[in-house]
Amino acid sequence: MTLPALGESVTEGTVTRWLKQVGDDVAVDEPLLEVSTDKVDTEIPSPVAGTLLEIKVEEDETVEVGAELATIGDKGTSTGDSSGSAEPEAQPKDEQEAEKKAEQEEEIVEEKGELPAGDETPEADKADSPAAEEKEQPAAQEKPQESAPQESSAAAPSRSDDQSAYVTPLVRKMAAQHDVDLSAVSGTGVGGRIRKQDVLDAAAAQQQAQQAQQAAPGAAAPAAPAAAAPAAGGAAPSGTPSPLRGTTEKVSRLRKIIAERMVDSLQTSAQLTQVMEVDVTTIARLRERVKADFLAREGVKLSYLPFFAKAAIDTLKQHPKLNAAIDTEKGEVTYFDRENIAFAVDTEKGLLTPVVKDAGDLSIAGIAKKIADVAERTRTNKIGPDELSGGTFTITNLGSFGALFDTPIINKPQVAILGPGAVVKRPVVIDDPNLGETIAVRHMVYLSLTYDHRLVDGADAGRFLRDVKQRLESGQFEV
Repeated sequence: MTLPALGESVTEGTVTRWLKQVGDDVAVDEPLLEVSTDKVDTEIPSPVAGTLLEIKVEEDETVEVGAELATIGDKGTSTGDSSGSAEPEAQPKDEQEAEKKAEQEEEIVEEKGELPAGDETPEADKADSPAAEEKEQPAAQEKPQESAPQESSAAAPSRSDDQSAYVTPLVRKMAAQHDVDLSAVSGTGVGGRIRKQDVLDAAAAQQQAQQAQQAAPGAAAPAAPAAAAPAAGGAAPSGTPSPLRGTTEKVSRLRKIIAERMVDSLQTSAQLTQVMEVDVTTIARLRERVKADFLAREGVKLSYLPFFAKAAIDTLKQHPKLNAAIDTEKGEVTYFDRENIAFAVDTEKGLLTPVVKDAGDLSIAGIAKKIADVAERTRTNKIGPDELSGGTFTITNLGSFGALFDTPIINKPQVAILGPGAVVKRPVVIDDPNLGETIAVRHMVYLSLTYDHRLVDGADAGRFLRDVKQRLESGQFEV
């Protein structure tokens, strides 16, 4: 088995984790290992069915595309001595390899499960409000739990063995600290592996259960104390210290790449941010009126993001400076004739920006479905490296966690990035044709535009934001 081509511009990859050990059976297209490149972390499936006989590339080792990764063959085949004593001799070797990998994993520290698994900066299937968006996060982990009943089936012993093999020392330490029984935890990692997030979820569930038991005797208390109890119980989990406190871990490959690119972006471009306030009350009313039919018809929820994206895309066609790239060494500026929009996606391993190509040809429904698709595949490591490059403009949904505005960093070689904040209702002075100046409750949002002053002047940015504002406030969208 060799390292396959992972994209046109990807020439090498780093093995971050083997999902199978020597001697394990593998099926066709079953994930065998995880590989990290400068564009994406992805799982490499087995091209054939058989037994993993030999691992030729260790974890954290970087190899070029086409390099041999492992040997897969029949169970009776051995890369060394094929005598009857080969199997007993191989067992201690496997144990040593497993112990070695466990030590490596302890040093690297499991990278999964550190961030909210269900939320993502600009996902199209957000709920109706920031609070509701956060409530939807656990939904992403419900699917792996569907396999929990299989533990009682005939395959239960092998699954238990797999889980034990993939429980790192760090996870065991966390389980001991939080008094979590690992045998009762259903792993959501590949092959049923128990991740750090699984332990944290189990610990949180235990704490909630204890709080519920403690609150039960006070059920007959007066109304006021009873009303205060749920609020106190709901705030308790947020006060639980993170298990990462007091620990040291190695920086993941993806985090290193993000750090290098962000610093490089700030050091090589003249960045500043302009913010404009927009009244999206008309869009809010339109969305409220059609969102149920939209979900039934298109299969995705209608959030505010497709409206922001559509307005920005249409406006980019009249403001080519914002949809361009500058090369100071060659002394050239390239103005793109298509709108390839990158959307920032929050994943377990870090921020990634999948690209929706030719977004200028899409409707609101098309944009919503495309965003939902690339966001889901990015979060599940199914996005291709070529889909993470080629963007001409980036949108990051700052409001997914309730932020009003931010100063996002440009995704080079682009020259601008737009960050819509949270849509909130607040009193605003408006000019009414009949009443004149009056105060009304409106749906308001801040649009943050970071731009490269080497190419884009403040007036250019202002005109762009002004036109986006007019497009949004007009509310003329076909959904």
